[in-house]
Amino acid sequence: MKKIKNEAALFKEALKVGGRYFEARGAGKFEATDHQNMKARAIYLLLVKDKVIQPLASHDENVPNMRHKLALWMTKVLPADHPLMLHHES
Repeated sequence: MKKIKNEAALFKEALKVGGRYFEARGAGKFEATDHQNMKARAIYLLLVKDKVIQPLASHDENVPNMRHKLALWMTKVLPADHPLMLHHES
């Protein structure tokens, strides 16, 4: 998968936005001590289940690819004038 410019910051934003979505959806609540990879997997699986994002191919379903997929999701949902998007190139 091609690396996204500003991917780490976009992934962090995806954890925030995805965490709020996860909670609003009634799927649970993350604790501050929960590992980022656990959060990424849970958010990714819920977004796939809700058909918000396309699932990865089963042989590509791993945490690094899920993190990448969540960063990509942010490039599609953040407004163009969001500070993270000003540094993003498509």
